[in-house]
This record gives sequence, C-alpha cells and structure tokens, in this order.
Amino acid sequence: MDAPLCPPLPDLDWTAITHSLDANGNAIVPGLLTPAQCVELANGYAAPDRYRSRIVMARHGFGRGEYKYFSYPLPSLLQGLRTALYPRLAPIANRWNRQLGVAMQYPDDHADFLQRCHDAGQRRPTPLILQYGPGDYNCLHQDLYGEHVFPLQVAVLLSRPGHDFTGGEFVMQETSSREQRVEVLPLQQGDALIFTVNLRPVPGARGWRKTAMRHGVSALHGGQRHTLGLIFHDAQ
Repeated sequence: MDAPLCPPLPDLDWTAITHSLDANGNAIVPGLLTPAQCVELANGYAAPDRYRSRIVMARHGFGRGEYKYFSYPLPSLLQGLRTALYPRLAPIANRWNRQLGVAMQYPDDHADFLQRCHDAGQRRPTPLILQYGPGDYNCLHQDLYGEHVFPLQVAVLLSRPGHDFTGGEFVMQETSSREQRVEVLPLQQGDALIFTVNLRPVPGARGWRKTAMRHGVSALHGGQRHTLGLIFHDAQ
C-alpha cells in the first residue's frame, strides 16, 4: 500500500526557506514526513516491482552503498511531494536564472516541466531511495541527467541518526572563483533538505556571480541509513 500524502505544504515557512536558499544554497524543512511514512518508504527498498534500476555506487566510482530509481507511476506520496513542492520552488529557480543571466524559465506546473523534459528525450523518472551500511559514503556530485535541469532538489532522511545509524552526515561543498566552503547539515528522521543542484547566484561587488555546489554523504560508522531523493527533472 502506498504511504498517505504529506501534510499541506502551505503550512511550511516559505519565507524562511527562501531566505535560507538565497543565503546558503540549502534549507532544512523539519518533519516534512512522519516517522510512519519514513519507515514505510525505507521498508519498501526491498520491494521488487517499484523500481526501474539499482545502482551499486562502487561500480561507477560514486562511493559505496547503493540506490534505486523509482519507476512510473510513482508511489502516491512521491507524486504528491513532487507536484506540491515544485510550484513553490519554481519562482525561486526562475529568479536565480534571471540573476545568473540564464534564459531558461520554468513553467508554474510540474507536469508542464516534465512534458518539456520528455519532449527532449528525458523520460526516465529520477526520484530515488538510497541505502548505506557501515563504511558506505557518497562522493560529492551533482544530479544533472540531461539538458533540462531544475536547479533545486530535495532529500528526506528516512532513518534515525544515533539510533538506526551513526556517521553518514549530509555534506555540501560550494565553490566559486574566489573561495570554497563546506557545510555539514544535520537532519533528523523526516526532515527534508532543499538544496542547489548545480549553480546558484551569489551577490558580488560587480553584480551576481555563479557559485557551483555539490552534495554527498560522509562515511557511516555503523547501522543502516535510508534517504529519499526528489529530483524534479527526468533523465535521458
């Protein structure tokens, strides 16, 4: 059975979320999913019929651990999250592109953006669930997948830090022509992290400048960690 849909998103503090995204390139949303929803998604990792592919990270130099991409149709919870979050993030993405001098603008509705992806040959769903065990980690990377890239994505921690696993912290690296910054972002079960996929605008003395961001996960010391990833563009 699919998990029930998430609580109404308008209850989230979008002013604070927008400020954090502009200032840091990421924003923590506490308790986006309930513990029951997290457990159901994590337990579904072993289900054989809801995923289109399984990736073992070590085979590709991505780190250690594994993840699975969901197939269409998505579970109702994932479909509801992507559909509801996208229109709140699209205005931020459009403003960032204008500040960066990028012509691409995103439609208000996620279905319209997905149609744009599909017309360009990006038809494979990208929501995924990741599984880590002791010693596993995820190298710093960007989830691009094709020509059409939505500049924000979401990760939700499904496991309980300090109980289900130790270590395994979410890490972001920001790199510009002037400096480099690394940030460790503590999450609790059900917390979501909205973060930059690739580039974000940063104010400078001569206007806006581009800053590149990558994300990853530090090595687990013990236990097992599951994370849900919501990417708004589809893959080739």
